[in-house]
Amino acid sequence: MAAASRALSTLRLDAIARRLQPPIAITHRSNSNRASISHLHRQLYGRLYPILLVKPDGSTIHIRYKEPKRILMLPLDSNTLPEAERKARLRRQFPTSPKVELEETFERIDLDTYKRFWKK
Repeated sequence: MAAASRALSTLRLDAIARRLQPPIAITHRSNSNRASISHLHRQLYGRLYPILLVKPDGSTIHIRYKEPKRILMLPLDSNTLPEAERKARLRRQFPTSPKVELEETFERIDLDTYKRFWKK
């Protein structure tokens, strides 16, 4: 009998505790301020947006695109370029050796140009 009353009291406490907890599915209402801080994290957009498409030859077309952007550039196909131009582009993209920067030393600085900043 005591075990049955203990089980009943635990059932009542569980029921009371469930009533006091907030529901699990809490709705989150977003407004336009959320989009002004950062961009919307969406997989699909509900409409198409007008953007400027730039082709590899430099010509432009106004199209409608699924994401809100201003300019969309198509990549250049290097297989269609002549061999010399393709090698020149690769050389510009991946330089062989880093450029050497000259360190400034105090011997090459003309102190007369900075004389106006000194306090008298």
